[in-house]
Amino acid sequence: MTYSWYSWKDGDLFLDIHVQPGASRDMLDGIHGERLKIRITAPPVDGRANTHLLRYLAGVFAVPRRQVTLTAGASGRRKRIRIRRPRALPDIIPGQEP
Repeated sequence: MTYSWYSWKDGDLFLDIHVQPGASRDMLDGIHGERLKIRITAPPVDGRANTHLLRYLAGVFAVPRRQVTLTAGASGRRKRIRIRRPRALPDIIPGQEP
């Protein structure tokens, strides 16, 4: 089975995501079209949602914040994220080991 919303390159994980800011809690919320949907509590104001998203993902993947970067989509809901050498993987990423 092919998963178009994530890929691996040289030990780094790339995620295509759809973000819903202003949610009641932070969570990975399944697949939205061909992207991983992520709900975050931060509002989409002055870059707060992006900052919060990157911190949240650092926690989910057990890496320092500096290892999570936004590579595309800074001003929209559709984003591409790079996670350098994740130490943990949520169950939604099938068949891969960190």
